[in-house]
Amino acid sequence: MANSFTQEYLQIPAVTRAYTTACVLTTAAVLELITPFQLYFNPDLIIKRYQIWRLVTNFLFFGPLGFSFMFNMIFLYRYCRMLEEGSFRGRTADFVFMFLFGGVLMTLFGLFANLFFLGQAFTIMLVYVWSRRNPYVRMNFFGLLNFQAPFLPWVLMGFSLLLGNSIVIDLLGIGVGHMYFFLEDIFPNQPGGRKLLMTPGVLRALFDTPEEDPAYSPLPEDQAGESWQGASDEEELHPGQDERHDHQNEPQDPDEQHR
Repeated sequence: MANSFTQEYLQIPAVTRAYTTACVLTTAAVLELITPFQLYFNPDLIIKRYQIWRLVTNFLFFGPLGFSFMFNMIFLYRYCRMLEEGSFRGRTADFVFMFLFGGVLMTLFGLFANLFFLGQAFTIMLVYVWSRRNPYVRMNFFGLLNFQAPFLPWVLMGFSLLLGNSIVIDLLGIGVGHMYFFLEDIFPNQPGGRKLLMTPGVLRALFDTPEEDPAYSPLPEDQAGESWQGASDEEELHPGQDERHDHQNEPQDPDEQHR
């Protein structure tokens, strides 16, 4: 059973696996080792005390274990994975760049608003981008509502409002998601439009497998070596085998009390 779980876990796309695991581990750490006061977004502590980790940890903590945490984790995992396996399949660097684009914009907005944990906004951004790229998918929300995918972020915002939460976080996620979708999918296809979001080469070097140059011709000695190596490899492969195989009130930080 442990091997089966490990295999299923390793089959999750890399970015989705890394982000969801970090969120779960952060929540587990809060239960045992640290407190939310050490994680929330605080520009003063980031700039004056160099607590740079807060730029990341505020996207990883979704609150204590409970319904809200499980709800956010399900949506985060589901739509992050569908994006990575769908429109970003084979484009890991572009997917990571979308993460950076969304995170930077939300952080800049957080400088001017009393927002302390941005993970929920990040989830809504992922949901928004997926929903706009899959406009004809029919959705069912808890068996109560039937609608098409582009309405999903707004349904989630309404559900959050019914639970008594502020919709500012949801609106932020929708706004950033729309900015990315417009710049990536709409504007380049307009008359006179062009692609403005360019994934940096360093991300492509880190996350994307380089394509082989079809014009490359190996040296004769390399060809001889490849021929010998290929003979041994073919014996191990079977015919037809696939080689690919509600944080609205600012917490009182103990650090700030002693400043």
